[in-house]
Amino acid sequence: MERRLAAVLIADVVGYSRLSEIDEEGTRIRFHTDLHELFEPKIATHHGRLIKTMGDGILVEFHSVVDALRCAVKIQQQKAERNAALRPEQRMLFRIGVNLGDVIVEGEDIHGDSVNIAARLESLAQPGGICISGTAFDHTVHKADVGFSALGEQQLKNIVDPVRVYRVLLDPAEAGKVVVSHRPRHRAIILATLAALLIATAAIGFAWQWPFVLQRPSVAVLPFINLSNDPGQDYFTDGMTDGLIADLTMLSDIDVIGHNSVFAYKGKPLVLADVGRDLGVRFVVEGSVQRIGDQIRVNAQLIDAASGDHLWANRFNRGAADVMAMQNELSRQIAAALGLKLTRSEAERITRPPTANLEAYDYYLRAEQATRTGRRSRLLEALALFDKAEALDPDFAEAFAADAHATAYVWRSAYDDVLQSALARKRAYEKASRALALDPVLSSPYAVLAVMQVVDRRYEQAVTSAQQAVSLGAADAEAHMALAYVQLFSGNHAEAAAAVETALRHDPNLSAINRYTAGLVFYLRRDYTKAIDNFQRARDGSPGNGDFVTPLAMAYVRAGRLDDARATVTEGLRFLAGRDSLAGWRISNAHFRNEQDLTSIIDALREAGLPEWPFGFKGNEQDRLHGDEIASTVMGKLLRGKTEPSGSPALMQIEPNGKAAFRSATQMITGTVFVNDDMLCEQSENAFGRADCGPVYKPANAPDETSYAYVNSTKVFYFSPVK
Repeated sequence: MERRLAAVLIADVVGYSRLSEIDEEGTRIRFHTDLHELFEPKIATHHGRLIKTMGDGILVEFHSVVDALRCAVKIQQQKAERNAALRPEQRMLFRIGVNLGDVIVEGEDIHGDSVNIAARLESLAQPGGICISGTAFDHTVHKADVGFSALGEQQLKNIVDPVRVYRVLLDPAEAGKVVVSHRPRHRAIILATLAALLIATAAIGFAWQWPFVLQRPSVAVLPFINLSNDPGQDYFTDGMTDGLIADLTMLSDIDVIGHNSVFAYKGKPLVLADVGRDLGVRFVVEGSVQRIGDQIRVNAQLIDAASGDHLWANRFNRGAADVMAMQNELSRQIAAALGLKLTRSEAERITRPPTANLEAYDYYLRAEQATRTGRRSRLLEALALFDKAEALDPDFAEAFAADAHATAYVWRSAYDDVLQSALARKRAYEKASRALALDPVLSSPYAVLAVMQVVDRRYEQAVTSAQQAVSLGAADAEAHMALAYVQLFSGNHAEAAAAVETALRHDPNLSAINRYTAGLVFYLRRDYTKAIDNFQRARDGSPGNGDFVTPLAMAYVRAGRLDDARATVTEGLRFLAGRDSLAGWRISNAHFRNEQDLTSIIDALREAGLPEWPFGFKGNEQDRLHGDEIASTVMGKLLRGKTEPSGSPALMQIEPNGKAAFRSATQMITGTVFVNDDMLCEQSENAFGRADCGPVYKPANAPDETSYAYVNSTKVFYFSPVK
C-alpha cells in the first residue's frame, strides 16, 4: 500500500439535486462546462492532478498546498465573475474544501482520512466559498492574497479527532487578515450546552412548523438583471426591483434592506453568503426581467443566503398590460414563501396597483431612474417626467410622492439652475400634500414635509411629521433619516443618533446626503470617529461633489488631524470652483435651533482654513463702507459691473423702496434689498428665504470700470452706480 503527503481539494455543486429537478440536462451541461473551461485549466496552471469527478463533485491532488489554495481561490473568483453574466436560474455555485495530509494511493485514485477531511471541509464552506484545515492553514497563511477566519476545532463526521477549520476570506480588502474567534471557557461551554438542551427540548414540539416562526425574517431584494439586450430597459428592470422592495417594506413582520444597499451590488459578481453577512439578512431575492415588445418575462428566486438553498422560484410570462398585476403576484408569493400572514389592510395594499395607466407608470419609472443619479441635468429631466405621469393619471399617489422627494432634494441642495428655490419649495409642498390627499398612509410625503418644516423653523411640527413618517414606514430608511435630520436641527442629538442607527439597520449603504446628515449627528455628539467614517462615505458616495468633501474637514479638526482638514478644504474648494465659504455654511444651516451647534461647525471649518467669503475674497477694513454710505451708494440706483471669478457682466437694479433684481450669467434673483448693521442684505426666496448679507467696500484696486465691491454667501460683485 503506497502512501504519500498530498494536498487534497474537493469541490461540490451547491443544491445540485434541486437544480437537476428544474433542468436536469441543462444542469449537467453547465457542470461539465465549468469542469472543462474553469477547473481543468486552473488545475493545470497550479500543477494539480484531476483524480476524478464524483457525480457533481471533483477530487484534485496537488504536491503543494499553497498551489491548492491558490487554485481554489482563482476558481471561486472566476466562477463569481462568470455567474454575474448569467440569469439567476443558470448560476451554479461550488463549495470547496482543502486539506493537507497523508493519502493512500491505489493506481490513479487516492483515498483515506485526508480525503474524507477535505470532503467534510467542503460541506462546511459557504456557497462560493472555501474552507481549509489547520494543517493547510499552517502552510499557506500569508502565502496567498486572502484572509482567514478561524472557526475553531470542529468535530467532523467519521473523523476521530477534532480538526481546526478556517474559512477563506476572498474579499481583497481582507487579504492578510487572520480573524481569530475566542474559545469559550469551560464554564461557559457547560452553560451554553445546558441552554442548548433546554432550547432543543422546547423546540421539539414546534419542529413541524415553519422553520422561521421563531425568527423575524430579513430579506434583501437584489437588483434584477436586465436580459432584454437593451440597456435602455434598465429603468424598467430597476423599477421591478424597487416595486418589490416597496411592497415588502409595507409588511409589518419582515425586515427589508433599502434601495441604496442592494443596488450597490448591481452588475457585480455575487456570493450570496457574503451578501447575507454584509447586509445582515437571512434571505435574498434575485431574478431577471426580459422585455420584448409587449411581452414581459420575469424569473425570481427566494434563497437562503447561508445555505444557498432555493426556498421558492417562479417564472412569470405576461403582457405589458398585466405588469402591475404580475408584480403584485410576485410580492404575494414571496411573502407567502417567507411564512408571512398578511393583515387585511396589508393584503389589500399589496394587491392595489399604483396606477391603471401604463404610460404614466412608464414615465414614473423613468423619472425615478433619473432622480437616483442625483445629477443636476437628470433631475431637471426627472421633474418633467413626473409632470407627464401626473398629467396622465392625476390620482397616481406614488408619482406625486416621488416628485415631492425629488423636488425637496433640489430645494435642499440649492440647485437653482434646476428649479429656483421659491418654485422648488412651493412645488415640494404641493406635491407632498397631493400625495397624502390621495393616499394618507404613504410615509415618504411626511418625510418630505418634516425636512421642509424644520428648515422653516417649525420644529415641533417637523418632529410630528417625521414621527408619522416612521410610524407609516417602520422599515423605510429614508423616513428614519428624515427623523434624524429633524431631531438634529431641533437640538435633540441623542434622538437623532438613534434614528441614524435604525436607518442603518434597514439600509447599511445610505445615500450620500443621508451619510452627510449622519456625519453631522455624530460630529455634534462628539463621536468624531463615526463622524469621519460617515463624512468619508458621503464623499465617496458622490465622487467629485465638493458639497460632500468639505464637511469632512470639521471632523478632522476635532480629531486633531489639522493637516488632513486643511487638505480637505482645499480639495472641496477645487471641486466647487471656490464657491464654498463660512458665509454659505451660516446661511444654509441657519435653522439649527441651538446656536452653539452651528458655532461648533463654523469654528472647526474656520480652523480648517475655509474662507469667510466665496472665491477667497478678502476686503480691507479701511475700504469698508458704513450703513449710511452703503444706502446712499446703492439705494435707487442701477449697479453695473461684473462678478468674480469669471468676470462676467452683471446688473443690480435697486428701487428707492428696496425692491431689487440681480442678474448675471449664472443668477437671477428678485427680492428686497436693505441695509442692516453696516451690511447690504438681499431678501429673496433663494437661500431658504433668509436674508443674505455682506459688506460693501470701495477698494483702491477695484477692476476696471468699477468702484465698489459687494460680497455675500453666493457672489462677489464689483460695480459702479449708474446715475
